Amino acid sequence: MVLDGAAALSLCNVTEDGFTACKPSVTLPSPVPPTPGCCDAVSGADLKCLCSYKNSFMLPSLGIDPDLALALPAKCNLPSPTEC
Repeated sequence: MVLDGAAALSLCNVTEDGFTACKPSVTLPSPVPPTPGCCDAVSGADLKCLCSYKNSFMLPSLGIDPDLALALPAKCNLPSPTEC
């Protein structure tokens, strides 16, 4: 995945395209509603895996707000992980 010059990355079954589609929805200060492409990425993501990054430096280092990222399933009308 390439985000702002970061090295290619795949995380929790989310592809580079998925991260790109979702980035505007998980970036402060003005996140936008998730696109259908973002919701497709979220539907295929390993949400328990993503929860494990909730308090990690990883997501913020990519410009991703963890709270906004963890809100995506609900915004996409998908079940949220119960253990998050």
